[in-house]
Amino acid sequence: MEAERELQQTRVNDREPNSAPNQNQWRLPKLKHYKWWLRVTIYIVFLVAGQSTATLIGRLYFDKGGNSKWMATFVQSAGFPILLPLVFLFSSSTTKSTRPKLSTLVFLYAAFGLLLTGDNLMYSYGLLYLPVSTYSLLCATQLAFNAIFSFFLNSQKFTSFILNSLFLLTISASLLAVNSDSETTPGIGSRGKYIIGFLCTLGASATYSMYLSLVQLSFEKVIKRETFSAVVDMQIYPSFVATCGCVVGLFASGEWKDLSKEMRDYDEGSVSYLMTLIWTAITWQISSVGLLALIFEVSSLFSNVISTLALPVVPILAVIFLHDKMDGVKVMAMLLAIWGFLSYIYQHYLDDSKSHKNESKASQLSGDSIEIC
Repeated sequence: MEAERELQQTRVNDREPNSAPNQNQWRLPKLKHYKWWLRVTIYIVFLVAGQSTATLIGRLYFDKGGNSKWMATFVQSAGFPILLPLVFLFSSSTTKSTRPKLSTLVFLYAAFGLLLTGDNLMYSYGLLYLPVSTYSLLCATQLAFNAIFSFFLNSQKFTSFILNSLFLLTISASLLAVNSDSETTPGIGSRGKYIIGFLCTLGASATYSMYLSLVQLSFEKVIKRETFSAVVDMQIYPSFVATCGCVVGLFASGEWKDLSKEMRDYDEGSVSYLMTLIWTAITWQISSVGLLALIFEVSSLFSNVISTLALPVVPILAVIFLHDKMDGVKVMAMLLAIWGFLSYIYQHYLDDSKSHKNESKASQLSGDSIEIC
């Protein structure tokens, strides 16, 4: 009996050293998971706060006397120098075998930069000819476009929740289209210009969604490294090309001749004019930091979903600060957009839960195999 007890105690002692590391192995992934969610939450705040503020300040530029579409386009990308310190902080060494050709990268960044120039210009027309609330709700259609481009370019699968989101967002945009008779932008008052703003915002949403899908495809097929430095490069160099394109457009259109007069005639004064442009550029870059960080931490699809989180925020702020009208049709469109957004988020939650369950099963099976050995 005594020998049997000693043998049992020996077996228990043998198991105890393995049980402690096993518990630590379970606690460590949980700790990492919480830290990951904390980072993602911070990036979400950057994206939503930056995008909401930039949209409101951009509309304020037009309301207070600004009229240059190319200047409004210029400030959306011209703030990229504030991201330059990130290049040195997160620089990573790559081997020649994994580094793409310089000519390939130059073509890629130039193409994305020109795409951003056209996209930002269409957004500027939308801000000029539409109330902020209508403009923001129309941007919800980027989720629908993102799903389509992700299906063809990133092998995204359609589910019932994604299809429901597409349907609701399409209905939301359609309600705003037929509601154009009931609202006009101060100083514009033209149904024709409302339609131009509507189509430009719709086109900008489609272009932006295609841009994000192409960025993800470029990381997978061309750059082949999803490091933070690669994402920062993808933000800075196309923004530089887009800024150069805006400068060319500013001079080619002749709008540069009217900038000094525009600054003098600005309702709030010259200093306020400059501060409006500077803070618009800064807030767009804060939004971009959140966007690229979410691409790095999660995916381009998720970052596009989170950018629509500002949709219910901007119309409310526009009613409070810019005195936009919020009629029944617009409220219905906003509720449908929020419903579509939540449907899309819930699908991402299901996918995330499924992947965590698969990881737990895999780790449990590996733990069982270690114990058997």
